[in-house]
Amino acid sequence: MHIKKQDKKKGLIELIPESQDDLWHLSHIIQKNNYVSSLTTRRIQDPTGDKIRSDRGIKKTFFLGLRVKEIKYHKYTGMLRLTGIIESGPEDIIPLGAHHTLNIQENNTIRIQKTWDKWSLKRLEEAINATKKPTQIIIALEDNTTDIGIIRQYGIDYIGPIQGELSGKQEIQKNRKEKQIEYFTEITNVIQKYKKINKLIIIGPGFTKNSYYEYLQNKHQDLAKKSIIENTGSGGHTGIQEILKTGIIKELTKEARIAKEIKEVNDLLALIGKSSNLIAYSQKETKKAINMGAVEKLLVLDKLLRNREITELMNTVENMGGKVTIISNDHDGGQQLKALGSMAAFLRYPIN
Repeated sequence: MHIKKQDKKKGLIELIPESQDDLWHLSHIIQKNNYVSSLTTRRIQDPTGDKIRSDRGIKKTFFLGLRVKEIKYHKYTGMLRLTGIIESGPEDIIPLGAHHTLNIQENNTIRIQKTWDKWSLKRLEEAINATKKPTQIIIALEDNTTDIGIIRQYGIDYIGPIQGELSGKQEIQKNRKEKQIEYFTEITNVIQKYKKINKLIIIGPGFTKNSYYEYLQNKHQDLAKKSIIENTGSGGHTGIQEILKTGIIKELTKEARIAKEIKEVNDLLALIGKSSNLIAYSQKETKKAINMGAVEKLLVLDKLLRNREITELMNTVENMGGKVTIISNDHDGGQQLKALGSMAAFLRYPIN
């Protein structure tokens, strides 16, 4: 994320999202009734009267501002969609008061005007800092199938499966080694599309992961130096989720937000399993603990941050010396927290 301009008096920030993580952060920073503006393109009737062109109209690009009513982030299309009522723009082209949707993509300039609370500013700072961080990739290998997980701020982006053409019996397939190199080359070609790779975590249940590491040592020593191998009981998405839950990602990639969040939720679930009286979950019980000053650490699902009451409770926790962790809804840990009521807390002392 790159900030181009900031006017604190007006509450106006003009910025450029530079990644999918940035768009995801913006989907939580922008709230209903905020004013946003960005470049948009519309087709209008050709004033020249050219019959061929007037059927389709001509494209006009201009800045359009709207009062936001709906926010949707589509990670598979790489787009943030902001729908609302038009408040500014060329009146000869667009009618003020009409509904419109701004489609925000990477490297699109966007202006946001709102009352910036500390949580929105903190999230913006996180997005700016995350832009500077390198990429971590999990490679889940089996004999003929590989799934790749790109560690994002919001969760895991899955790529694959990549299919190999290896026979299970070496004596039947004389060109097995050749086929294996083709398979490993295809995997590596996908990985090399990503810049600034910091860690490759190579996982799987068998020996294919070791063979792939040897391939990297022979063909791509720069990647081999960034690689570590970990055993898992499964490959594919299941293996990736398994390795995330072990906490090894948190140790290897301390800047990976998802690893920290999953560890927090796992710690909570472990205490629930022990029937501990030093936790609270569900919004009702967690709010009760906050108001009693008993919360040492608060976990909040990110989707609740658009609720002003929730952000005030988060402020209360910090003012009383507690910590707040915001958990993404877009990974397994977030879904587990959601099932518990979207809020939970580690307590200083029992409240019941």
